Parts: sequence; structure tokens; C-alpha cells
Amino acid sequence: MNRSWNLLCFLIVSLADSSSLTTHFLPVTCKVGEQVVLPCSWKPRLSAPASCHIQWQSTTTATVFEQQGARRWQAEGYSGRVEVPEEKLGSGDCSLVISDVQITDTGRYESFMVVDGERSRKTRVFIQGVKLSVFDRKIQQARGPGGNLVLDLVTPHSVRVVFQGRNSSEWTQLWMKGDSDSERLEKDPLREQLTLKSLQRPDEGTYKVLDQHGLAVSTVQLTVQLTVHGESPDDRGHDEMENEISGDAVRSSRSLLLLCFTLVTSFQIPRLF
Repeated sequence: MNRSWNLLCFLIVSLADSSSLTTHFLPVTCKVGEQVVLPCSWKPRLSAPASCHIQWQSTTTATVFEQQGARRWQAEGYSGRVEVPEEKLGSGDCSLVISDVQITDTGRYESFMVVDGERSRKTRVFIQGVKLSVFDRKIQQARGPGGNLVLDLVTPHSVRVVFQGRNSSEWTQLWMKGDSDSERLEKDPLREQLTLKSLQRPDEGTYKVLDQHGLAVSTVQLTVQLTVHGESPDDRGHDEMENEISGDAVRSSRSLLLLCFTLVTSFQIPRLF
């Protein structure tokens, strides 16, 4: 009986110790293509180290970034996209900056400072845990027949655009990275954008921009429609809208004058004689 009780107490203490060591991951969210900062400060856990040796790792890609002085290392897939600003590191800010964020960057990240331990051995001190969630972009667009649809590719990592018609269940490939321009589809030479010209009703549907992993970077829902007066949403310019406003103002003024005239003429002045 005593042995069983001792074993139970041991298990309870073990579970309590392990739960106290559970990492708290600070939630951070962003959209594909944005720049995000994974916050971190070594000051609450360390006194000023002789030199700042910072490591960031994720649960999916071991070490993501490591920096000691002028020496830096970036994991494959993060190359050219991650940094810890050196000018802030000495003052305690060891935040990881990720540029051009990708869906595959989603995951849990942990930061460590490497410091001198006993007998000149190096030891790692845990600093911060961050849970990063990256979402694709969802957009609704309305255009008129003959108008243009501009598809934002968002990031240089976008490699394909697929299309599903409004009344279809199949996806067709609209564009692949490296394709030449066509009569209706044109890639902007400077920006990550595609322009689909001369829209018609069959162009209604869903457009998906995909990365090299086949993951959705953005989803655009397109509607091609006419207004009540037979004009497309793109047909009327700013000047025409101003003219309509001016016309409405004139019509309102005329109506007011007519009302005043009616009231005056209907009012009977009493005769004195």
C-alpha cells in the first residue's frame, strides 16, 4: 500500500513539474506577403551578456536563424527573408523579422540565447515562444463586361493561377510562371500582377493564386454584371458622377422654388373694401 501511494505521489509531482515547463506561445497572425515581427526580449531572463548569440528555431525546421556578432546563418526556405536587427539586439530586442511571409512559415517558434556556462561550456537559455499563423487573402471583385481584372500575385513565390467557372466544378490552369503574355492575359513587368482583359460573363467565377507547394496565396471571387441602366460598374467616371450630383442639386432647387410659388399663389389676401 505504501509503495503504491509513493508511486502515485511521484507521478503527480512529475506531471506538475512538466506542466510548469510547458512553453507559452505568444499568438501572432499575418497574411501572405506581409512582413511580420516575432517579438522577443532577453532582458527579463538574462543580465547583459558579454556577446549576443541568438538562435531561433521552429518545430518544423530545426534552426531557422542564428546570429553571433557579424556571423549569420539562415535555414533553406528562409534565406534572405529573416533577420534580427543588430542595432536593437544589444538593448535587449531579439525579435525575429520575417519578410515576404509564406503559408509554410506557419508554426511554432522558440528563441534562445547562447551564453557561457560552467567550465566554459556553452548553454542555451530559453527566451520566448511564438505561434505564427499565416492566412491567404480572400477578395470579392465586381466588374462589367469589357472591363479588366487585376490579379495581385502578392509574392514572387506565386507560380500558378487556376480558375473555376461559376457553374463549373473543374479547375483550369490560367497562368504559369514563365508563360508569355497572351492577347487577354498580361503580366506586369515590374509588379507581381496579372491583368485579364475584356471580361465577359464566362469569366465569372473563382481565381486562385498558388505557391510552389500548391497552397492558396489568394482567392478572388469575380462577378461580371450590368447595372440597372445597362452600364457596367466600371463605365462611369468621376466627372460623370459629379455631373449627376450637380444635376440633382439643380432639380432640388427647382422643386423648392415651385413649392414656394404654389404656396404664395394659393394664399388669399383679404380685401379691405
